[in-house]
Amino acid sequence: MKNPLQKRFSKALNQLTGMKLLSGRRADVLLFDSSAAASDIAFMLGGQWDGCNGIVMPSSDKVAVNTAANLVGASWCHQGDSMALLARLSTDELLRRYAAGERNFANANLRCAVLVEQNLCQCNFSYVKLNFANLSGINLSGVDLTSADLSDACLNGANLSQASLYRTLLTRANLSQANLRGTNLFKASLNDANLTQADLTGANLSFADLRGAILDEATLSGANLTGAKLTQGQLPS
Repeated sequence: MKNPLQKRFSKALNQLTGMKLLSGRRADVLLFDSSAAASDIAFMLGGQWDGCNGIVMPSSDKVAVNTAANLVGASWCHQGDSMALLARLSTDELLRRYAAGERNFANANLRCAVLVEQNLCQCNFSYVKLNFANLSGINLSGVDLTSADLSDACLNGANLSQASLYRTLLTRANLSQANLRGTNLFKASLNDANLTQADLTGANLSFADLRGAILDEATLSGANLTGAKLTQGQLPS
């Protein structure tokens, strides 16, 4: 027997002429602004809930997803959207969910967050908005920050060892004295970033854009700089 929420959804879908949930496209990952909304919508659409705020769908129809989201009052976006539609995640909520064991915060909007000296290691922060955030002294070791936006962020003294910053935007970020040992910065944008006294031992900086970055007293022992974009005289002697 269908529950009331599922009945309302079925009725709304029946009013949409020619609606088809499956459109033959590749699998979609949809992200919602709460885990409760994701759970309800996964049930309605027949998707696979990831236990957090995501749903994996074989393929999806935007109108069907919007219909379900409107019924539960949720916002959503596709994973990796350049402009996330999710509401801003407060630092208190982030820390509460982390303490409860959650580690998947992909696509979260944490712009201007203040997370000084917090421990958030081993998280999935891919595609997150952390621009202008104060992350001084934070522990982000082992995190996935693929394609995240950390432009203008303060990461002074942060621990980013063994983190994945593939294609991460770090323009004008303050990474002075940061621990970047073994960090993957492949194709990262580090234009005008401050890397003074940063430890980049064994880091992968191949094809990274370092033009204008300050590398005074930075440790680059064993770092891979293949194809990196640098200006003449930029590397420390």
